Amino acid sequence: MTSRLRSTERRNPRSLDLDLLEASALVDLFVAEDARVPVAVGAAAPAIAAAITLIEAAFRRGGRLTYVGAGTSGRLGVLDASECPPTFGTPPAMVQGIIAGGPDALVRSVEGAEDDPAAGAAAIDARAAGPDDVVVGIAASGTTPFVHGALQRAASRGARTVFFSCAEPPAAMVALVDVVIHVEVGPELVTGSTRLKAGTATKLVLNMLTTGAMVRLGKTWGNLMVDVQVTNAKLEDRGERIVMEATGAPRTAARTAIHAAGGRVRTAIVMLHEGIDAAAAEARLTSVDRRLRAIVGDPPPIAEPG
Repeated sequence: MTSRLRSTERRNPRSLDLDLLEASALVDLFVAEDARVPVAVGAAAPAIAAAITLIEAAFRRGGRLTYVGAGTSGRLGVLDASECPPTFGTPPAMVQGIIAGGPDALVRSVEGAEDDPAAGAAAIDARAAGPDDVVVGIAASGTTPFVHGALQRAASRGARTVFFSCAEPPAAMVALVDVVIHVEVGPELVTGSTRLKAGTATKLVLNMLTTGAMVRLGKTWGNLMVDVQVTNAKLEDRGERIVMEATGAPRTAARTAIHAAGGRVRTAIVMLHEGIDAAAAEARLTSVDRRLRAIVGDPPPIAEPG
């Protein structure tokens, strides 16, 4: 008796003649197929929200979020983790990504790495995951042994756990973890190539997990990125524009305030709004859980283009 074929390994009836299509028809097919992904993600909304709540609680305890995956899943976890410090001003350890095969696997395939559950467990031990932390295992097919091993070890160490899959999750994982996020995207246009729809679904969900938790922590003011790290010309411009919008100050004043605040855009806004120095602004922010609305009020309206 053979096991039931997982949805990520099934052939897609809409792409049986894929190799006969002209470029324009290929694009049309990809667009139509990818349009199914947000619908599938939406169906998993309650589980995604539950995971955000777990992650927010971990951050409030001073804990960490760790993604674990192999191949595309692992790369997307590392990508999401790496983008949190510049976007939300978080320390690098707060959101981490583990990929089977280690850093080399980010740029080339490390065959066989995903088949080692002991290596997944060892990676969790190396990061000393514990009760304050959340570990999110990402396995598009649902079967990756490296991810299973990592989640089993994380749970044994007392961490909260989330399992993300684009195929029916194994019963053992459902019984083990706190939250299961199952996004059923169906078979890929190229059979088994989960860097396609499954990869897109993974990116969408990881965006929601970190951004949702960071927003809940007060890392934005409305939809403004007030904890952005002004580490390059583009981000310096963005930070200055946010301060200008928030306070009505000219660019030179915004730039001076950000510099005096040590690059902290949120602090610069309070300095200019209240007419105080950086230390006093930091004290004011600390007294209101760093929420700008409590000091400055609502974010500015969106300016009409002109």
